[in-house]
Amino acid sequence: MLEGSVARNIINATEAARAFSQIINSVEYKGESYTVLKGGKPVAAIVPVRAAIPGRTLKELKEIINDLPRLGKDTESFFKDVADLIRCQPHLDRKRRQGNNI
Repeated sequence: MLEGSVARNIINATEAARAFSQIINSVEYKGESYTVLKGGKPVAAIVPVRAAIPGRTLKELKEIINDLPRLGKDTESFFKDVADLIRCQPHLDRKRRQGNNI
C-alpha cells in the first residue's frame, strides 16, 4: 500500500485518507515522510514535526533539495506559467512602491 523509500514515501490522496492513522504512526514513531499525490502531482507532504520546524543548517540543504518533488515533464509548463503570472501583475507607481517598502 505505502510505496517509496524509507526517506520519502509516495502515496496518492485516496490511499493517504484510507491509511491516515498508519501514516501518522509511521511519521511519529519511525520518522518517515510522505509525499501525497493528487492527479499524479505532488500536493502535500506529511513529515515529522522536527522536519517542519525552521532553523535547518546549510549542511542539510542538499538533503532538503533532494527530498523536494520533481516537476519532470511539467518543468517547462511550470516556468511558462510563472512567467505569465509575472507579466500579468499590475505595475505600481514609484511613490506607492516606496511608501509600502515594496
